[in-house]
Amino acid sequence: MRVLAAMSGGVDSAVAAARVVDAGHEVVGVHMALNRNPGTLRTGSRGCCTIEDSLDARRAADLLGIPFYVWDLSDDFVEDVVADFVAEYAAGRTPNPCVRCNERIKFAALLDKGIALGFDAVATGHYARVVTGPDGTAELHRAADAAKDQSYVLAVLDADQVAHAMFPLGDAPTKAQVRAEAERRGLPVAAKPDSHDICFIPDGDTRGFLADKLGEVPGEILDEDGQVLGTHTGTYGFTVGQRKGLGISRPAPDGRPRYVLSIEPVRRTVTVGPAGRLSVSGLRAVDPVWNCPPPAGPVEVHVQVRAHGEPVPAVAELRSSAGADPQLHVDLREPLTGVAPGQTVAVYRGTRVLGSATIAGTTGA
Repeated sequence: MRVLAAMSGGVDSAVAAARVVDAGHEVVGVHMALNRNPGTLRTGSRGCCTIEDSLDARRAADLLGIPFYVWDLSDDFVEDVVADFVAEYAAGRTPNPCVRCNERIKFAALLDKGIALGFDAVATGHYARVVTGPDGTAELHRAADAAKDQSYVLAVLDADQVAHAMFPLGDAPTKAQVRAEAERRGLPVAAKPDSHDICFIPDGDTRGFLADKLGEVPGEILDEDGQVLGTHTGTYGFTVGQRKGLGISRPAPDGRPRYVLSIEPVRRTVTVGPAGRLSVSGLRAVDPVWNCPPPAGPVEVHVQVRAHGEPVPAVAELRSSAGADPQLHVDLREPLTGVAPGQTVAVYRGTRVLGSATIAGTTGA
């Protein structure tokens, strides 16, 4: 096959590209330039898409003997990932930018462009597996290494995208072995630190980043009875389940910590309360995406609401009302805590990812 290997400049994508070359495919390496100011987006292991990263990707491609290109997708990234991130926080929701990037950049913009150029598949360094099912269709599954599994952030892929995806590291037993393989191959990124957190906020100051984009929007911090406990400079600086950085001087009557329970950006209020009020027994999610036929009725599944969260048993059902798009309703067999609107809920059967949706509301336990 003709394979487009997405090369970020890190060890995972370099080894993934090497494995595709070893498999005998015709491979072309591509580095996605996602930032308009590439010199500013790396602080140690934070950030990505710098000039350094593109040079590391080029060196790896040269070592593998494959053609290499840099594609400027910065406009798409700003519009589809960064602007979405800011808008979601402004609306009182908590987005996952890695999910959006996979959905709209790596497996929409990149894959669409690759297919248009005659490529058969896109290979990335994600830890997940594509398995051919009994009916011959491509299925998305968890990685062999549970500690590195990234199937959650790929749960937004539809069936066609999964069919054109390759994840050569899906069967890797551990990340340490991937690094050892990179060293054996002589790849210069073998010891390069992993990127983490939000790539376009390299200093890790999400509240500061949002304040720069949205300005100060002062409001009140309330308890469950509506009593004012303090003030804030923007609801975007909070997320459901948050404990630290609330800016409350008055202790709770029982002396226990308070947590963010809800955010109302229109009223500019943040409501806080005890930990017990964070427990939820049900989810309502919108914009479902399936990489298999959608469930026709209630189905027993496992769901996951965070990239490194534990899956919990649940019953999932698509429900439709007249003139409205279908919504995914999830009844949890075990309660979850600190679930925020805007998070992605990924739906699994065993190790297989069935699909995902964006959480719009929750039901208290």
